Amino acid sequence: MGESVSVALFTADLRLHDNPVLAEAAEADRVVPLFVLDPGIARAGFVAPNRAVFLAECLADLDEGLRSRGGRLVLRRGDPVEQVCAVVRETGAHMVHIAGGVSRYASGREERLRKELAGLRCELVAHEAVITAVPPGAITPTDRDHFAVFTPYWRRWQAERLRAPKAAPRRVVVPEAVDSLPLPTASELTGRQGGTPSPGLPRGGETAGRRLANSWRRDRIAEYGERHDDMAGDTTSRLSPYLHFGCLSPAELVHRARGSGDRGSAGEGSGAEDFVRQLAWRDFHYQVLAARPDAAWADYRQRNDRWRTAPEEVAAWKEGRTGYPVVDAAMRQLLHEGWMHNRGRLLVASFLTKTLYVDWRIGARHFLDLLVDGDLVNNQLNWQWVAGTGTDTRPNRVLNPVRQGVRFDPEGEYVRRWVPELTGLTRRQIHEPWKLSGPERAGYDYPEPMVSLAEGQERFARGRGRG
Repeated sequence: MGESVSVALFTADLRLHDNPVLAEAAEADRVVPLFVLDPGIARAGFVAPNRAVFLAECLADLDEGLRSRGGRLVLRRGDPVEQVCAVVRETGAHMVHIAGGVSRYASGREERLRKELAGLRCELVAHEAVITAVPPGAITPTDRDHFAVFTPYWRRWQAERLRAPKAAPRRVVVPEAVDSLPLPTASELTGRQGGTPSPGLPRGGETAGRRLANSWRRDRIAEYGERHDDMAGDTTSRLSPYLHFGCLSPAELVHRARGSGDRGSAGEGSGAEDFVRQLAWRDFHYQVLAARPDAAWADYRQRNDRWRTAPEEVAAWKEGRTGYPVVDAAMRQLLHEGWMHNRGRLLVASFLTKTLYVDWRIGARHFLDLLVDGDLVNNQLNWQWVAGTGTDTRPNRVLNPVRQGVRFDPEGEYVRRWVPELTGLTRRQIHEPWKLSGPERAGYDYPEPMVSLAEGQERFARGRGRG
């Protein structure tokens, strides 16, 4: 009997540690760790310069990790189904392992793979709880196929016993005859789309992600519950890019945050459990989109909005020139880092959809163009939550940027960091610079508010049919 060969098809799980796809594929005598550069992703407009830089670094780090175990990353380019089948024919592989996805594209890819591999007498194994901690279909209410409100979902999610983390394989033996393309550069990934990446991007890859996760858990997680909304203090984990690309396992992060596999060991209300709650929000959105794939671009709950078309206002919003300091600071952080503080994301989304009353899809698209963690699931559903078309039970809530700035950046440090024009203002002045006297205002090259908050409320009320 000949040697057994399996294929580990990497998708949004670019890691060695706690990766059931690789761990189970590596149980065969030989394994092909495969990543396919899919032109369909670029055609759909999801290859942004910032994510291209991060992805190139992720693939290089993954290849290095595999080589340290005797293997290597096999890279192909083209339709993923065709490329996987080609590798199966070349190697005689009997099994292909893949992480189960939730998007319409991922589900379609899995369905096509299963059909084509059956013709080659090769089994497809789709692993759950690889991209999420709890699989999308594992928790359902009694009367429908998914939870539409987070709180009851969270109660059920907490009761779930997560799978135990899997160790990285000690050795990976790759069939010698399998050819691979060279690892791509970021410019090769973006192709003709091009674009300039943000200058302050984080380093991509599992190695950088695990280093950051370990240091943050050791030094900052205890204060996360009290300070995660502190925009200047920046106590957030910044792990979202590594979760998006699968450099980190959400299940392993939950286990490590809690200190053991037992529910509640971190203590109710502790920083660790508040962090775990954010990972549950991520799973919540995945189960929503798995049940309602149209929600990626269509309103989850139709509010019959009559959105405004305001290209000049949208352009100023993108550039961080709205005249509202905390909004502009957050938008400039996005431009520089390809990342934004979570409180900032809520603020700028509320400002666009509730004050300017512009379609949430315009904001979501801009975020996808720049965010290193530009995850279709969480990006779109978070935008819908803020816009009032999603799962928020208070769809008409409006975040006042002045009050939010005073509350979450009370000393103005976050604003001064990203809006240096206002550096000389005091904590009492910095969130309302338009109230400065004429001579004082002349010394600051900063725009007047593009719209008053009162006018914004009127726009929203008229557009949503409440005026």
